Amino acid sequence: MENVPTGKIGETEKTISQEKVNEFAKLSWRERICYGAGDLAQNLIFGTIGSMLLFYLTTVFGISAAAGATIFLIVRWVNVFWDPWVGTVVDKSHFKHGGKYRPFLIYFGIPLTICCALLFLPIPAVRGNIFYAFFMYLATALIYSFVNIPYGSLNASLTRDNDEVSTLTTVRMTEANIGNLLVYTFLPLFVQLASPDKKLQSIGLFGIRLDLGNYASPHAANAYFKVMIVYMIIGFIMLLCTYFGIKERVLPTEEETKSVKFSDLWNELIENKPLQVLGWFFLISFTFMFFGNTVWPFFLQYNIGHSEWMASINLIGSIPGIFLVFLWPLIRRSIGKKGFFYLFLTFFIIGQLILWIWSFPAFKNNITLGYIGRFIMQWGITAATGYMWSLVPEVISYGEWHSKKRVAGIINSIMGLFFKIGLALGGIIPGYINAFCHFNGTKTTQPTSALTGISISMIWIPIILAVIGMWVMSKYPLSDPEVDKINHEIEAKRNAAKN
Repeated sequence: MENVPTGKIGETEKTISQEKVNEFAKLSWRERICYGAGDLAQNLIFGTIGSMLLFYLTTVFGISAAAGATIFLIVRWVNVFWDPWVGTVVDKSHFKHGGKYRPFLIYFGIPLTICCALLFLPIPAVRGNIFYAFFMYLATALIYSFVNIPYGSLNASLTRDNDEVSTLTTVRMTEANIGNLLVYTFLPLFVQLASPDKKLQSIGLFGIRLDLGNYASPHAANAYFKVMIVYMIIGFIMLLCTYFGIKERVLPTEEETKSVKFSDLWNELIENKPLQVLGWFFLISFTFMFFGNTVWPFFLQYNIGHSEWMASINLIGSIPGIFLVFLWPLIRRSIGKKGFFYLFLTFFIIGQLILWIWSFPAFKNNITLGYIGRFIMQWGITAATGYMWSLVPEVISYGEWHSKKRVAGIINSIMGLFFKIGLALGGIIPGYINAFCHFNGTKTTQPTSALTGISISMIWIPIILAVIGMWVMSKYPLSDPEVDKINHEIEAKRNAAKN
């Protein structure tokens, strides 16, 4: 394999580093869309894991809530040590063809799609086997790092132009949220349509009635697997679009690549204050986001009692993340980046409170409350967790300006680490809360204690974390003029070195 990290630079990278490249390039719409296809791909491939795996393992697959949470816990602790190493490998890697980061999408995208599908393998020999679930999830998570970290590094390699990064973020988040629509709205619906024990039910939208099966039944395993296969194929095609549709421009020099060391991770964590603040915000934001993603199927199934409404409510909730994303740059320019996060985290909290009211016995059959709460909550969470990715390139530039090294892979591995810790906590803690509150996935109704536990995980813990996230973002030190000044200083020094 020619991409072993030896510290050398391949012919393609030498050419890029020696040529006059416009690092403040304006991106074409084709390049923006092709880059965003990678977000869509990762949501289709790995987002399904975050949305449905715990529910699948504790109902269809047949393991306990505590066992499912423990699997999440162990795998995520492995990622704590794995991701920084992957970031170093990415920064030191070279390929003779295909760029520095793009080839990872192909080489590791293939095994990633296979492992994700095998997590839902519907054969009796593996059903209820904790070791199979653990090792397949572990393999999936480890391989995913070799796709996610290089993809994140690509974001900072396309251009240094701050306005272009902002536009690119809105495009990629629009596509990411199309992926979310396919995962959180249509995946459960497709699984229900393919599940056994069908009965005609209203989905709560335009009077539409469909034959929906029980996707919490052990007999639904084949349905999950079939839907996952289709999603994996589409996801890999989207990765191919990213690979062939973009150009890497802002890359480390030969000297920077040779000097990359694992210890650079600790240097960045200690010396890069914007990274510290953004990292904590990533961790907190993804924790409460994945709390909601993990618990949402439980909340609708048991606290509301209308799982047949999931597709229609999620469809309404997906509207802000697809059709209102164009407002993000306008709002940021109007109230600033910190004000942007304060505003949308407040929206999230308001939406959460409406969903809590919806769970009252008098309102459970009122789907309008579900629409309103989910719409406002999703508008807040998709904006806050989507737009924060636009800050990663400026954190990378600050690190390059401060330490004289451009370690995009390492910084993205750190951000990925915070993201995955949040993903883990959002999947682990609700599982343990369910276990503590006596949730039993084999029963169609749950005791009051289990319903209370679901409500705590779905509503109150995310609200508390959103408030903490506002406080963390208040400490972010980089303004837009400072970022622009840093990038132009870096470019001037690079041009002087070449001349």
